[in-house]
Amino acid sequence: MQTNFTAEQLKDPKLAEANRILRACVHCGFCTATCPTYVLLGDELDSPRGRIYLIKDMLENDKPATADVAKHIDRCLSCLACVTTCPSGVDYMHLIDQGRAHVEKTFKRPMTDRLLRKLVGAVLPEPARLRAALRLARLVKPLSGFIKAFPRIKAMLDLAPDRLPAREPSAEPGVKRPAGERRGRVILLAGCAQNVLDPAINAASVRLLTRLGIEVIIPAKAKCCGALTHHLGQEAEGQARARALIDAWTEAEKLGAIDAIVINTSGCGTMVKDYGHMFAGDPAYREKAARIAGLAKDISEYLQALGFEAQAPERLRVAYHSACSMQHGQKISREPRMLLARAGFEVVEPAEGHLCCGSAGTYNILQPEIAAQLKQRKLRNIEATRPQVIATGNIGCMTQIASGTAIPVVHTVELLDWATGGPRPFQ
Repeated sequence: MQTNFTAEQLKDPKLAEANRILRACVHCGFCTATCPTYVLLGDELDSPRGRIYLIKDMLENDKPATADVAKHIDRCLSCLACVTTCPSGVDYMHLIDQGRAHVEKTFKRPMTDRLLRKLVGAVLPEPARLRAALRLARLVKPLSGFIKAFPRIKAMLDLAPDRLPAREPSAEPGVKRPAGERRGRVILLAGCAQNVLDPAINAASVRLLTRLGIEVIIPAKAKCCGALTHHLGQEAEGQARARALIDAWTEAEKLGAIDAIVINTSGCGTMVKDYGHMFAGDPAYREKAARIAGLAKDISEYLQALGFEAQAPERLRVAYHSACSMQHGQKISREPRMLLARAGFEVVEPAEGHLCCGSAGTYNILQPEIAAQLKQRKLRNIEATRPQVIATGNIGCMTQIASGTAIPVVHTVELLDWATGGPRPFQ
């Protein structure tokens, strides 16, 4: 793609990066075939190629975003299926990040939109606030049918669990030591929303890792990775949370050399693995961020490297849903499937596995109509495989899919924990 940034503009590292990304695009359109919003809506501006043109126009001409441009940028899920498909290697992830940030800086949203986005960005990454919000949602949820005129509020209430899970003592901050010989030491990201919505995932991760001889460190100050606010275009907030996490993990490393930072939420994993890029221009954090990013591993990656072996109590038929942040963001696709099969489960592949389920961080709250269509499409494909259980590696996908089916939805690690002696993760 031809670009026309001025020499003065290209002195800005961000614009220089955007220029490089834009010039890699050859207009081939392969991305449109795998873009969920284009597949649903058929609008060129709701495809990666269309959004690339919109971002180019804004950045090149230093134009503020309009309501129409903001609409099409907001509709992007950041699922990154286009990145997997693109034959030219266009770095769409970092370009859409710049587009979102530009929209936030230059477009004044309607007040209700601004308030909702601020609320979501302030509540979801903070466990104490999220617990309080979910308790309130339980009281209001019976009234959700009467607020159809406010679809985003209704979406939040529909996604809220009917029962708030109890805290898992084994997943609380501290050092978790294996009963036998220690084979390694890792830091586990406790996370923010996941540790409130489903603390059993972290508990299963701790049990499984310590059972395999791995010492697990969960630092008390390590919370949100910054992904939720970052993808809202709230750059400063996202970076502040990322810096706090980097500092907490750097401090935890003083307890002893670690083999990896294990992450069991693929959305967070994609974010943490990008810290080196995010802080490349920050002298105070450049080296720390790059080291942390290099240590980050999805739990399936780490278990695969350990040579995981197990035998499940039952040979269940498991539909594996590969989260977009796993298959497109981190390029991890084989490991979870291989681990489940090695544990004795029958793993089945739903059709259109490359398409997003509609969760995408806060997307199912901010774009509920499109998210609902994607969820129904995903559920039709999953249910067609006649599974006994659905497994995935991302809490957002778990919440989204479980809201539309009676089939149990669990984290991959919960099945692997069960296969090695842990509790059955569903009834």
